[in-house]
Amino acid sequence: MTRTITQYDPGHDPRSTHYALKQKGHVMQAVILRDVRTRFFNHGLGFLLVPLWPLAHMFILLMIYTFMGRKAPFGDSLRLFFATGLLPCLTFMYVSRFMALSIVINRPMLAIPAVKVLDILFARAFLEVIAAFLMVFLTFLILLSLGDNPFPNDWEQATLAFLSTILLAIGVGVLVGVITSMFTFFATVYALTLIVVYISSGTLFVVSALPAQAAYALSWNPALQAVEWMRSAFFPTYNSPVLDKYYLLSFGLGALFLGLVLERSVRRIVLEGK
Repeated sequence: MTRTITQYDPGHDPRSTHYALKQKGHVMQAVILRDVRTRFFNHGLGFLLVPLWPLAHMFILLMIYTFMGRKAPFGDSLRLFFATGLLPCLTFMYVSRFMALSIVINRPMLAIPAVKVLDILFARAFLEVIAAFLMVFLTFLILLSLGDNPFPNDWEQATLAFLSTILLAIGVGVLVGVITSMFTFFATVYALTLIVVYISSGTLFVVSALPAQAAYALSWNPALQAVEWMRSAFFPTYNSPVLDKYYLLSFGLGALFLGLVLERSVRRIVLEGK
């Protein structure tokens, strides 16, 4: 009697971690592809338009300020001042907001047993983070072509500021996204909240020029902390009276932790209410 010995392949064993990760990878890929097609004009190339929205935002502000004859509140270049404020602020806003909207847009996918809320959220986070890096790259090229100096005074701090902003955006995006998976209207509530966040983020003004009490009140806005961190990395003489890097990191990690715990707690409720 001949025995056939087959080689063990962990990639095909449903009990193995390798198999679980492989399956999760396939799910994420499917969600990402659907997200690209549904949001970006049913064509992958539409994704290239994503980083252009923040650039258009910056261009409109420059047109308004130039028409009004306004000068940069800090530094010699109005373009660089706006860029150092808008890049972190809009990165936080766009990534977190579209992570929340991804649940509303892709809710039918939750009918598939293999797809979970976190799969949809992290698939959208992946796309939005790539778009954020493209936005930074395009802004860098535009500033360079216009004669500005887009190089930060401290590369390490500028990089840490941007990565911390992404952490904040993903953390808040997960938390808001999980809440939105239970209460769809919360996506609208969060979008309105972001208007307040934007106005108080310091993108259009210098915090140190405000009264101490006003500056302290605004310092609780984590987006303002991201802006202050970025500007302090670009301008060597930019002294922020409210910059707290640990607060920004703690806020991002705390939001991510709460979001993951909440998703775990309400997973069955969300999936049953598909």
